[in-house]
Amino acid sequence: MSPAPLPPAVRAVFLTNEVLALLLELLSLGLLAWWGFTRDIGWAGSLLPAVAAPLGAALVWGLFAAPKARYAIPHAARLGVKAVVFGAAALALLGIGHRWPAVWFAVAVLDNTALASYYRTRS
Repeated sequence: MSPAPLPPAVRAVFLTNEVLALLLELLSLGLLAWWGFTRDIGWAGSLLPAVAAPLGAALVWGLFAAPKARYAIPHAARLGVKAVVFGAAALALLGIGHRWPAVWFAVAVLDNTALASYYRTRS
């Protein structure tokens, strides 16, 4: 027996939260690249972490945390992968010297992930 469909208002909140999740994921990659470019090792030297950090995060995300991930892992493990990637992005922002934006980013990620997990476990 399939679960009852979500009411329209709840479905709108769910879809909005999904769009926000995508934006936060893309922002994470951008923050990791920004952090890489700010390393004080010259322009050519900062290019490596600026490319490797977001590329590594995208690879891990695609393998384990994406909706169509290559490897199906338990929900708790998926949340762990998300915590590592989003946590690295928040720490990158903190490392650049933006304390309050890092805190707000972390709070937005926590709220978004909690709401997404709630809706996904109900449907």
